[in-house]
Amino acid sequence: MRLMKYFLTIILLQALFLQTISAGGWPQPKGKGYFKLSEWWMIADEHYTDTGLKDPNITSGLFTTSLYAEYGFSNRITGIVYFPVFSRNYFNNQVSGTTGETLKTGEAINTIGDPNVGIKVGLTPADKGIVLSSILTLGLPLGESAGGIDGALQTGDGEFNQMLQLELGFGLGSGSYGKVTSGFNNRTKGFSDEYRLHVELGKNLFNQRLWLIGRLNMIESLKNGKDASQVITSGIFANNTEVTSLQVEANYYITETLGISASISSPIRGEITYAANAYEVGVFLDMK
Repeated sequence: MRLMKYFLTIILLQALFLQTISAGGWPQPKGKGYFKLSEWWMIADEHYTDTGLKDPNITSGLFTTSLYAEYGFSNRITGIVYFPVFSRNYFNNQVSGTTGETLKTGEAINTIGDPNVGIKVGLTPADKGIVLSSILTLGLPLGESAGGIDGALQTGDGEFNQMLQLELGFGLGSGSYGKVTSGFNNRTKGFSDEYRLHVELGKNLFNQRLWLIGRLNMIESLKNGKDASQVITSGIFANNTEVTSLQVEANYYITETLGISASISSPIRGEITYAANAYEVGVFLDMK
């Protein structure tokens, strides 16, 4: 029943937007692309429990340097790659508040993360008012899934996942656009499958030199895999993780194709994941 509810949500959202909006297009044009080098980080001293409450934890951090690329093989087929070329996961010393004694020594690992490779196929022509696309993304388990003495340090979850999504792009007039992406993430090695929803609104200012973007991101676990305690994971890589977050991003074009970006993402609810803001800065090349 829960899975059926998620698919009904997808259908209803798409039906709603197909009836009410126009303009826009998302697959990259043939021979064009978008490339980004960015630094993402999160430092957390508390987390969401399996009941959605917040509890303190040893201060932990995750820093990731990544490459992201989209390239149009045709006007309807776009290749997508996300590659975290360097990730650092650490936690500080755990110190007694009464004696000052170090109860647990801090640790850190430095390695690559889990890459994603995908393909986006435009189901409708890019020059029409509404563009509907399908996206297949494969998550490759190349990161460290059990680092440190206790196996609690991670730059990946160690499982191979396949995510299928539908994406609807549209224009709102006056230099604004919207995007709704919804889909199902099939996971392996005892991890629960997930329903994902992404809603995005953007607005350009100063003759398209500055783009301001707001996002709502949601991950809902189907909780059809192993219990979180049966899979050695932690933080954002834990099993049965759920999170709803809001994100604000600014993109500024220094030239017609070269720009810089910065964003902040803040969770508003969650289960079995860190309760902390995430930040990202980057530089991008937009071939348009």
